[in-house]
Formats: sequence, C-alpha cells, structure tokens
Amino acid sequence: MSNVRLQNLCINLGGNEIIRDLDLAVEDGEFLVLLGPSGCGKSTLLHSIAGLIDVTSGTVEIGGEDMTWADPSERHIGMVFQSYALYPTMTVEKNMSFGLRINGTPKDEIARRIKKTAEMLHLEPLLQRKPAALSGGQRQRVAIGRALVREAGVFLFDEPLSNLDAKLRAALRRELKLLHLQLHATMIYVTHDQVEAMTLATRIVVMHGGKIQQIGTPACVYEQPVNLFVAGFLGAPAMNFIDGRLDERGAFVAAPISLDLRHYAYLKQPAASIAVTLGVRPEHIQIIPEGAMTGTVTLVEPMGNHQVVWIRAGRQLLSSIVNDTREFSVNDTVNFTIDPARVSLFDPLTEQRL
Repeated sequence: MSNVRLQNLCINLGGNEIIRDLDLAVEDGEFLVLLGPSGCGKSTLLHSIAGLIDVTSGTVEIGGEDMTWADPSERHIGMVFQSYALYPTMTVEKNMSFGLRINGTPKDEIARRIKKTAEMLHLEPLLQRKPAALSGGQRQRVAIGRALVREAGVFLFDEPLSNLDAKLRAALRRELKLLHLQLHATMIYVTHDQVEAMTLATRIVVMHGGKIQQIGTPACVYEQPVNLFVAGFLGAPAMNFIDGRLDERGAFVAAPISLDLRHYAYLKQPAASIAVTLGVRPEHIQIIPEGAMTGTVTLVEPMGNHQVVWIRAGRQLLSSIVNDTREFSVNDTVNFTIDPARVSLFDPLTEQRL
C-alpha cells in the first residue's frame, strides 16, 4: 500500500504561514497533480511529504505509517526535482545507481534495476555518457530514472518539465503518462502548467494562498469550478466573466447579453434579481449567423488548428474559439450564441459557485 495521508498540516517558514490546516488523501496508484500559481504552497507541500521541510504541526502518513518526523531516506519515496541535479563527473549509469550503491544494494540487484529502468525510459544507448553529453530532455529522463530505480512506493515530481522547451515537454509528458500506466505507482506531481495537470492527472488539487481550492478529476475541475479563482486559473484563453443579474424569470441579463438559465443546476437556489457573475469558456461561445447576440470583432488570433476571436458586445469583451477556416477581420459585425448548458454562475461577493 502506497497511499499518502496529510492531516491538519501546518507549515511556517521564516515566520510566515505557508500551509494551514490542510487535509489531503492520495490513493494508492493514483496520479495526483498539485496545480497552482507560483507561491501558492504546492512545492512546500511536496517537500514536506518528502521530509525535506519540517512541518509545524499535523501528520504525514505514507503507506499507513506515520512519517511526520522520519528522515527522507526512511520514507520509501523517489523524488525528481525541477533541476536535474546530476553528478557531472559520473556516467548516466553511475548517476542512476548512486543512491543504491550508498545504501549497500547488491551489485546484481543494481544491475537488474538499471537495466529495467533504462529500457522503460529508452536510456540504454546513453548509460556510459556523462550529463554534459546529453540534451535537456535526456538529462531529465536520467533524473526520472534515478528516482525509479529506488522502486519506491511513492514518486514525487517537483515541476520536472519546466526547464524544457515546448516540444520536449510534450514528449516527456507522454512518457510520464505511459510510465504511470505501466508502473501503477502512486505519483504526486507539482506544476503551474494547466496542460500538464489536465493531461497527466487522475485528480487535480488546485491550490491558492496555501489552501486547497478544489479537488477533482480534470473534467470536473474544468467544467464545474467551485469558485472564481479556479474558474479563471484553468483554461487558455481564460474563462470569460460577465457581471449581470438574474431576473424574475431566471434569465441572466447583462446588456446586450440575455441568457435563459431556468435549467441551470444551482447548488442552492438564489433569490431573484440578485447580482451574479456568469462564467463561460471560449469554446462555448459560437459565432453563427443565427446567433441571438451581436458584437464587433476587436482582435483575431490564429492558433494553427483554431483561432481565437475577440468580440466586443456592449461593455463586454469576450473570447470565442473558432475551429474552422472562416476569415474574420477587425470591426466585423458578428452574431454569436452562448451555450446555457455549459455556463457557471458565481456569487460576486463570496466568489463561490452558485
């Protein structure tokens, strides 16, 4: 069993409260991604699980055992850092086996683990090279391999792809996904990149200000954000937010936008004629001739397989994703529609989902 349990976790660093009263359960075999902006506490949380940062209070359980004050070497974890942290004078093979040799692992067992891991990560031709002779992607694969040879119960990744270019990030992201499917290991991964989070995670933990904002599957967090922060953090372009009111018929009104929301699934039925913030993803705003609303094109961003069209409708500036080859020009008048089944409503005061 390689589950992780954090209970009432508090972490203070330099007199500053970084994490407060945090509870988190990571199930055996899942790929959990800690997602959030810089400074939200996600790396601090990961380092506390690894034993690299002492907690102020609370407990850390790994595999059902209390590891709150255990040394990192006793926690049965493998960790991959943002920087490769490879020994420059050692070959790939020596870098990967260093921890095993220090722990006195038998030579034949070390050889077996190196062979198995090198095959998984396609490192066999590189085993006798030194880090200076490797590309950035190859160095990161070696760093991942160094963690895997430990055959740990839990693997921790601290933004391991952030130093790579976009093409390498995409390639290694696929490899990590396949690696998890192959190993069925428990993996906890820190990133500020929402694409990594959406593609890798079994569940996403969205963090902000040292607190967990939402935990759920990628689809749930994306489609049903619990507050304005989560809604605005996920998505590129970001979710459109429109301030308006609910009228007595259950319609959302923010001139010139009007939308029938009588079938919206409220968490709690609000009073009529209250101020609300409507959130809608760009892909759920369609530019079509029969659209009920009208606006003016202010900007067109070609993105290769799609284009982002920015529309001014009254005081509202909205982004729409168009997946065809239609041509739009600035100052064009367009008709558009908003899918009422795909919107989110928020209380503008509490910022919570309605």
